Amino acid sequence: MSNHTSVATSTSIIGSSTCVLLIARNAFREAVRDRVLYNLVLFVLLLTAGAIFLGELSAGQETKIIIDLGLSAMLLFGVFIAIFVGVGLVYKEIERRTLYAILAKPIGRGQFLLGKYLGLCLTLLVNVIIMGAGVSLALIYIRRGWDPLAIKIWPAIMLIYFELMIITGVALLFSTFSSPALSALLTFFVFVIGHFSADLKSLSSTSNQVAARLVFRALYYLLPNLTTYSVITPAAHGSSPDMQSIILAVAYTIVYSIVLLAVATLIFSRRNFK
Repeated sequence: MSNHTSVATSTSIIGSSTCVLLIARNAFREAVRDRVLYNLVLFVLLLTAGAIFLGELSAGQETKIIIDLGLSAMLLFGVFIAIFVGVGLVYKEIERRTLYAILAKPIGRGQFLLGKYLGLCLTLLVNVIIMGAGVSLALIYIRRGWDPLAIKIWPAIMLIYFELMIITGVALLFSTFSSPALSALLTFFVFVIGHFSADLKSLSSTSNQVAARLVFRALYYLLPNLTTYSVITPAAHGSSPDMQSIILAVAYTIVYSIVLLAVATLIFSRRNFK
């Protein structure tokens, strides 16, 4: 009996994983077919080329300008992709009524959301690699040869990607109960406020009103602390994050993303689509 139970459990896990991967693949294909992604990547590459031009005009500041502008553009347009594609992952399925056919199959709503999340994360990974390669090639070009910074900036690029994973999870969460426009606005607010976590903590300690202190403290603990991933300026000066910082950032991303997906699944499972 126990052997049959183990086999059934294993088969169920494999089937669930297959469903998630299929949804992720379809989400990736749909995102890749979206012309917005190509336009954003093209714009970032053009911005990197502009950084080369500006760098040549600034004696001795070429690499700094290229890294600063390149990584900043990578983060900014990665956030745009995460927001504008992420908020439509669920809404488009509902609007086109394809969600009903998907949920009619033996696919849980949590599996559906996880597949959509992984598909967009894969899309972002491809875009970040392309953008990062553009910045590295720009550094090599400006040096007229090999530049160690072309490799040294990749830990910073990796942290940018982890930040985008969190923003994707936030966008997906809002998309489970709100309209695309409001979801995009709320996600952008979370992105902006997340970079001022230290200020929220300071306000929660220095505010004179009890209610304000409680609000700031709640925002500090509930919203993601994105300052952990703010390494663009150090990278522009040739510094790389240490391994401990990277490990902590990865762990934070995994835990926070799991929480976001769990809350999104809880909300989504309570929605009635009949």
